[in-house]
Amino acid sequence: MIKPQQFAARVALHRLGVRLTALLVAAALALAPFPAAAQQGGNGPRLLRDTEIEQLLRDYTRPILRTAGLEKQNIQVAIINDPTFNAFVADGRRIFVNYGALMQSQTPNQLIGVLAHETGHLAGGHLSKLREQLAQAQTQMIVAMMLGVGAMVAGAKSGSEGAASNIGMAALSAPQEMIRRNLLSYQRQQEENADRAGVKFLTATGQSPKGMYETFKRFTDDSLFAARGADPYSQSHPMPAERVRALEELARSSPYWDKKDDAALQLRHDMMRAKTSGFMEKPDTVNRRYPLSNDTLPARYARAISTYLHGDLRSALSQIDGLLQQQPNNPYFYELRGQALLEGGRPAEAVAPLRKAVAMTGGAPLISMLLGQALVASDNKATTDEAIGILRAALARETEAPLGYSQLAMAYGRKGDYAQADLAAAQAAFLRGDAKTARELASRAKTRFAVGSPGWVKADDIVATKPTK
Repeated sequence: MIKPQQFAARVALHRLGVRLTALLVAAALALAPFPAAAQQGGNGPRLLRDTEIEQLLRDYTRPILRTAGLEKQNIQVAIINDPTFNAFVADGRRIFVNYGALMQSQTPNQLIGVLAHETGHLAGGHLSKLREQLAQAQTQMIVAMMLGVGAMVAGAKSGSEGAASNIGMAALSAPQEMIRRNLLSYQRQQEENADRAGVKFLTATGQSPKGMYETFKRFTDDSLFAARGADPYSQSHPMPAERVRALEELARSSPYWDKKDDAALQLRHDMMRAKTSGFMEKPDTVNRRYPLSNDTLPARYARAISTYLHGDLRSALSQIDGLLQQQPNNPYFYELRGQALLEGGRPAEAVAPLRKAVAMTGGAPLISMLLGQALVASDNKATTDEAIGILRAALARETEAPLGYSQLAMAYGRKGDYAQADLAAAQAAFLRGDAKTARELASRAKTRFAVGSPGWVKADDIVATKPTK
């Protein structure tokens, strides 16, 4: 039989365990690499992929990563399908940025400043250090828990259960609050360090830290009312006004404070924002943001994309042709024309512009997959082998692309190579997160391949993969 004091101790133990778990989960949320699962078809926010935008982000980060000593670590920038302004690091090898941050950054320098700040987290090893802090906090919590429960049990044995409970709960809650504050203080310090590192990287690369300051200042102004009266020590980031004042002082000391973005880079940035708007926003929003009275290239780009997605294909093609007349060497206009024709049910006509886009981008894998898809959808057996070659080359560079594998499966099926078709379909299902279908298709593929062959080994790997909980 459980005695009353033992029961009280167990209840206290359970409650502290719940609070401990909640605290550690909340602190670790910024570290969880959920986008990796989302990219494979999980339930989290999806990643957005686009060759033009990813190339621009690479150009933004390359000098910063080189200065930070991270150039050889293959750091990637991944775009999350979320309209809010946010960016973070979560797995030590990628910077995640919401498409909302792309849309709301009016200049290249503003977005580059955000990327420089996140690079500061990577260069400072903040992820691994925070994990160490979490582990240390967990140990401290367990010690505090045992001391508190011990006080309750000792008091209960002396006969003063009410006082023992109060003493024990105080012994439990006081260290928990102290440890929580220590964790949050550590995170605030990391943010301040990342600010300083970001300014350092921008100055070292001859870029202005003004955009970084402008971005944080804007969000400080938006959050001042919400933060009024808040306990500064309960904030996971420094109090906005304090942080921005320190950042402004540091940023203004840079000799490049007043340096402006290059006009050509600003145009690429504006084109990126227009493309994001055209694909991600509703037509009426696009039309308000880029009215017909706006005849700039970015405005026409946004309207052409929106028209092809939501309007008349003939009108969209006419608008895209107008863009090509102004910039006949822009590979992304050819990509857009091919994509519009492909999704408009005219895959054979999509092949030519997509070929140009692939050639002009040096075989960009995402565009190559579109070309492979157009060749497969054209239902021309003469181009099946070409489609397979293009798709396999693209997948060698983009190994986590379900679309490429599904198109490869169709191409192999058209050739009657059902072993390779099943394997490719299994790989597509696996990357979409459909483990059950992936294992079924891989099991069937194993029966079609010679035992021990490369295809059999790949299929066996999928069959042997245990589902993640």
